[in-house]
Amino acid sequence: MVGPDAAAEILRHFEDTDLELVCREMGQLSVIPEAARAAALEEFTPVIGKGITNTLGGLDYARRTLELSRGEYKASLMLSRVGAKTMIISTELMSGIAEMEGRQIYNLVKEEQPQTVAFLLSHLASSRAAEVFMMLSPEMREEVIERLGTIESTPRDLVSKIVRNLSRHVASQGSQSYQVSGGVRSVADLLNHLDKDNSKSLLGRIEERNSALGAAVRRKMFSFEDIRRITSTNLQRVLREVDSSHLAISMKSATESLRETIYGAISKRAAESLRDEISMLGPVRLKDVEVAQDAIIQVVRRLEEDGSITIGDGDGGEVA
Repeated sequence: MVGPDAAAEILRHFEDTDLELVCREMGQLSVIPEAARAAALEEFTPVIGKGITNTLGGLDYARRTLELSRGEYKASLMLSRVGAKTMIISTELMSGIAEMEGRQIYNLVKEEQPQTVAFLLSHLASSRAAEVFMMLSPEMREEVIERLGTIESTPRDLVSKIVRNLSRHVASQGSQSYQVSGGVRSVADLLNHLDKDNSKSLLGRIEERNSALGAAVRRKMFSFEDIRRITSTNLQRVLREVDSSHLAISMKSATESLRETIYGAISKRAAESLRDEISMLGPVRLKDVEVAQDAIIQVVRRLEEDGSITIGDGDGGEVA
């Protein structure tokens, strides 16, 4: 009820195991009943104070809150483990396929429809999915990656048909448990595991076919938390191009490790000034934080595109 920004601040103090339990319960709340809301307010008013207005719950709310407190990648991992009510594909079936070599998986699905291939790739590790993906024909890749990006809305009857198609090739025994995957995050992860030329070309084709999906994928391919993977020298170059007001607002929801990365890339005096500016901001709307973060991400992309910086992982590697 306190809203995702305040909730994120609270959740930062939880251990991961407790956090997963909390998010499992949060994900099962669609709208909080007025009676429950009133009782909670009466019991916890001395703790949480005034200004409680948000009564929405659900998995989308849980995801947004968890991303603010733990970062996007860890949020996806945790929600994949607690999303028991949104199960869609047999884990026994997928674990069997996931143990296959890339060529074996390709042979398994090469005659299948793009929707089936996309669904399978969404449940593989990103590196293995990229390996199989590059074995597909160029035309098939475009079909598959567009469906992969919209797979979250796949109707249940179509999902059942896909599972039956895959089950014809792979034996699956025992009780079934299910889990949703796919979507924009899967496309971004897959493209990040391809070589730079193929990744850039495919993203361009996605944007031509489906501009909304392409824009969403582009945003996910480099998130604000990924700034931690930029070397100090390159980060200094980025920060010279960033509006100082954007920087302070963007860091309101940043993890402590990301804050320390940014503080470490500037002088001690500038870091102290930035800390003071952040502390004086007070509550900031989530939308304003996201706008500020997106402005900084755009600076990173522009500098990387023109060759002014290289987006590295801090140990000599590079990410697309």
